Amino acid sequence: MPTITAFVLAAFVGYAAAWYAGVIEGSFALLLLLATTVTGLYWLAEQLHFLPKRREAALLFDAERAQRLQDLERQGITAKEDDSIALQARDQLLRQPWWMDWTAGLFPVIAAVFVLRSFLFEPFKIPSGSMIPTLHIGDLILVNKFHYGIRLPVINLKLTDGTPVARGDVMVFRYPPKPSLDYIKRVVGVPGDKIAYINKVLTINGQLVSKTAIPEFFDADSMRYSKQFEENLPIGATPNDMGQLRLHRLLNDERVPNFVSGISDFPFKDNCSYSVEGLECTVPQGHYFMMGDNRDNSLDSRYWGFVPDQNIVGKAFFVWMNFANPSRVGGFN
Repeated sequence: MPTITAFVLAAFVGYAAAWYAGVIEGSFALLLLLATTVTGLYWLAEQLHFLPKRREAALLFDAERAQRLQDLERQGITAKEDDSIALQARDQLLRQPWWMDWTAGLFPVIAAVFVLRSFLFEPFKIPSGSMIPTLHIGDLILVNKFHYGIRLPVINLKLTDGTPVARGDVMVFRYPPKPSLDYIKRVVGVPGDKIAYINKVLTINGQLVSKTAIPEFFDADSMRYSKQFEENLPIGATPNDMGQLRLHRLLNDERVPNFVSGISDFPFKDNCSYSVEGLECTVPQGHYFMMGDNRDNSLDSRYWGFVPDQNIVGKAFFVWMNFANPSRVGGFN
């Protein structure tokens, strides 16, 4: 077992090293699932086989020691045995070997992390400015993994129905052109919606989404000001649900042209039409249209298409830390 365990641990280290070096495209969810499975098997083996055997050996040691002392007493010999040595020998029999300590010993911690990350909450770090002013570069956020329904890790198979995805939600999802990457954007269109973004004005199902100018936003990273607006987005989950509104902030850069360039091929591209003024799209069933709040600096559904339901990771809801700016901690719209 020590040799097998050393090989297993070396395989995990090799996978992580190759991922870090960029040799392979790793998956932390897969690594965590494998670690939970392997350490769980060792934990079961420890509880059902190895630990009972060590306890049996300790009991046998105690019985043999007691018998030896009795035999010496019957012979009239007073034993002067050092109890500390005996206790050390007994502890050695009960001690968990290194290969079990590095597997079964880690199982409770790894299992807790696996359950927490896979089914409850997962932390993410914001790497880009596409969601400014709502989320800033370096924000450490929490994502609710069960809000839209519980999903199996790695394969992302949906097991239960949760709250329907609604416009205005800030959602983390697997980037459709490369599902190994996680993206975060705001839901602008739900299945069946007709989305138009013409001359930087958003219309949903023929209803103009109002936006009001507010004081300019200063980006400390780029040391520049941007025009900032408050947008009232209808937050329903169906095309017929357009009554309730949610306020959030966005940026628009008047220096950036209205037309969308660099469009890639994507499923249901025929649902969209592009012009120099912008685009119009009808969201297919089981898909969502996503946009960044930094409207002119966001690679989103305008460029690579719709997000299928099976790519959903969860709903972002809280900034738990930004080491460069701790005042960022808190919820957001």
